[in-house]
Amino acid sequence: MTASSRPTDAPAIEVHARPGLPLGMPAEDFLRRYWQKHPLLIRGAFPEPQLPIEPDDLGGLACEEGVLARIAIHDPASGAWTLRQGPFQESDFAELPEDHWTLLVQDVDKWDADVAQWLQPFAFLPSWRIDDIMISYAEQGGGVGPHVDQYDVFLIQGLGQRAWAIDSDPDTPRHFRPDIELKQLQVFTASHRWVLEPGDVLYLPPGVPHDGIAEGGPCMTLSVGMRAPSQAELTGDLADYLAERLNEDQRYTDPDLAPASRPGEIDAVALQRVRRALPMAAALSDAVLLDWFGRFVTRYRAAQTPAISDEELSPADVAARLARGEVLLRHPWARLAWGQAGAQSWLFACGQAYPVVDPATAALLCGPSPELRLPPPAPTVELLTRLINDGQFVLGGTDD
Repeated sequence: MTASSRPTDAPAIEVHARPGLPLGMPAEDFLRRYWQKHPLLIRGAFPEPQLPIEPDDLGGLACEEGVLARIAIHDPASGAWTLRQGPFQESDFAELPEDHWTLLVQDVDKWDADVAQWLQPFAFLPSWRIDDIMISYAEQGGGVGPHVDQYDVFLIQGLGQRAWAIDSDPDTPRHFRPDIELKQLQVFTASHRWVLEPGDVLYLPPGVPHDGIAEGGPCMTLSVGMRAPSQAELTGDLADYLAERLNEDQRYTDPDLAPASRPGEIDAVALQRVRRALPMAAALSDAVLLDWFGRFVTRYRAAQTPAISDEELSPADVAARLARGEVLLRHPWARLAWGQAGAQSWLFACGQAYPVVDPATAALLCGPSPELRLPPPAPTVELLTRLINDGQFVLGGTDD
């Protein structure tokens, strides 16, 4: 590893995991010292990792409709980069060069339950903050070039070796190359270099330039990315949310209008009227803000939502099937969150809001494997019935 000098009060950039401490420290310490502050390499965070998906299966997934997949190819001789978008055909992989290419597949945790299990070690983070597990498979020399992510990411080495380089200088220019589709940095100067072995994890906060290259043969990396909506995205969604709920009769008004002193001027008085006519987030009540944010944060960027159940169940049906021992299973695309405003609690799922009588029930349903107290109270059964009929959950046998 090579490293530039860093402030003496900066925390160590490399640690070793210990039994019971996969982060190499308590989660509280990691969040306080590193989260959104400093990069961290954790050696042995996943001891003796067993791949949740084989490379051939990842390639097969990239051929499916609805799966977000890309292939980046680099020609070292000319320096040219090519980016191909999926879905792919099997013949596409046969035509690839022997090395210097990588396959990237998004949202693999939504398509493969074994991959989704790799999210469990990150339960110390709010579940609604986690976006997806992207998996990249690269042949020797493969990568996507130096780039930055605008979100936190945990890069888990699953197969083979990958050489990572980062630039921890916050003042490094962030200009992108205009000649290729990939958002690569024009200038990249590494301050730290490592070779990650299977089970090692590199945590990067937002905005840290980095570059990963397969070394010594093929490799596979699992990237646990966080959801970090931009201010523009948040503002746009909030504006749409408010526009749907505003009364058309509420308009810009100026009953106190005075003769214009300068033609075409939007004066301070006019701007005050605009502020009164346009509600902003700062003026929203807790209940309204919660309702909007809960709906927003549980919608996937790819607009994937569970399909509505073909069979509409009644509360009596749900209660009877639970009593027979059927278990409640969350749909892979069901993104959940919950919150409380005043005396009212809400469960949010894929942009929908469900009133909840008991906050503990909402928290339970957001957990990894909800185990209900039987028989559930009537309000809980009614809630479950709505969730099941909307496709957010399903009932199944213990082996499903």
